[in-house]
Amino acid sequence: MQNRQTFGVIVTSRNIFPAKLAIRERRNITAKLDEMGFGCVILGEDEVPNGAVETYSDAKKCAALLKSKRDEIDGVIVILPNFGDEQAVTQAINMSQLDVPVLVQACGEVDPTKLTFGQRRDSFCGKLSLCNNLYQYGIPFTNTTYHTCHLTDDIFTEDLDRFASVCRIVNGLHGARIGAIGARPEAFHTVRFSEKLLQASGIKVVTIDLSEIFSAANALGDDAVEVCGRVKAIEDYGKIQSSVSDDKILRQAKLSLAIDNWMAENECVASAIQCWTAVQQHYGCAACLSMSMMGEQGKPSACEMDVVGAVSMYALNLASGGTPSGLVDWNNDYGGQRNKCVVTHCSNYPRSFMGGDIEISELDVLGESLGRDNCFAGIKGRIAPGDMTFARISTDDTLGIIKAYVGQGKFTDDPLECDGGVGVCEVPQLQELLDYLCRNGFEHHVAMNRGSYAKAVEEAFGKYLDWEVYNHRGHFTG
Repeated sequence: MQNRQTFGVIVTSRNIFPAKLAIRERRNITAKLDEMGFGCVILGEDEVPNGAVETYSDAKKCAALLKSKRDEIDGVIVILPNFGDEQAVTQAINMSQLDVPVLVQACGEVDPTKLTFGQRRDSFCGKLSLCNNLYQYGIPFTNTTYHTCHLTDDIFTEDLDRFASVCRIVNGLHGARIGAIGARPEAFHTVRFSEKLLQASGIKVVTIDLSEIFSAANALGDDAVEVCGRVKAIEDYGKIQSSVSDDKILRQAKLSLAIDNWMAENECVASAIQCWTAVQQHYGCAACLSMSMMGEQGKPSACEMDVVGAVSMYALNLASGGTPSGLVDWNNDYGGQRNKCVVTHCSNYPRSFMGGDIEISELDVLGESLGRDNCFAGIKGRIAPGDMTFARISTDDTLGIIKAYVGQGKFTDDPLECDGGVGVCEVPQLQELLDYLCRNGFEHHVAMNRGSYAKAVEEAFGKYLDWEVYNHRGHFTG
């Protein structure tokens, strides 16, 4: 999805503790980040004593370095090899004026039975002092799973992976530009949203009328190199029924290019499209395939002009490091199995979200009313089994807030006969989740992504974006 992430690193120390601790852990954290493929911005060992920040003078040097690299830094990692100096660290972060997530780690004792002078760390206590100072300065921070741990521990590796996800979400959404292509279907009051609330969180909505997209598509020559290339890409993307005419594929290729070109010109990272009924009635095909292919390339596209649904999809893309998201309907119960339900759409799911082979053909439900000849480009298939994360952002105009929910579950291989892009999913304590959605006015659309990222999404939404977020931490009851 992006170039490698880079973190500003602050190793801190207190001069009454052995310098060897700071030197050793400084080298451990830089080696760890390099091993995991992350970049590192850190003061040199010769710039401050032992390469650690422990005075106001050190803090100024650290802040100047971080500020000079602000365009490269995705987050700040603070390492306490010993008690550390809480004021120096807090001042360094504050003076750097970086508006990025902060991770606080404290190193565990080597031998907790031997806490003699010269061996003890006291980082357990120092972390509380540092977090207290960060709190006083209003600097939000991410904690590690355990209060103290070793930099070589697997759990710290997981903490770093999750922190990287948090940074991608926060930094990716700040300044994100979302394309709104067309008008909301009149019947869908559920996808109404507040541009102003999104803008207050740094998310810009860019609009265009569908007629302008149609005009751009029609202006493309049948034999243009880019058109022929897109036709080939469509033919390679999935199984197309032999009954589909070349003209329909050509029209879809032009529509796809027109949308892609507009997205690129306006630097949009995701989109929501008026996918019915104007595109079928006035252009002659569906938009689903174009949306699916954009999603596969890392630019998610939401159905039915659900702009905030597109933001939800993009957030999950960021959390996963680029795995494509789908926007589904919480659609049907699965009989008496109360932790399972059917999720479906016409659909525009990216190919890899489906996790298996796809068919590209006419829409079924809309085809009955709009004519199947006008509805080519639906993505059909069964969502393959596997872990998934779900999330939904909603702008609540009445309360003047952005709210969200997130959770984890799995797609199953339970039997199902249904049209479009379909799947069965299992979510712990699903009935409690659905009750929460109903009581709090959430939409029927939800973004889903393969993998497990709920904790990172919750942290990014709630702690750094200051949205109200509910993490559905259900447990299977049998």
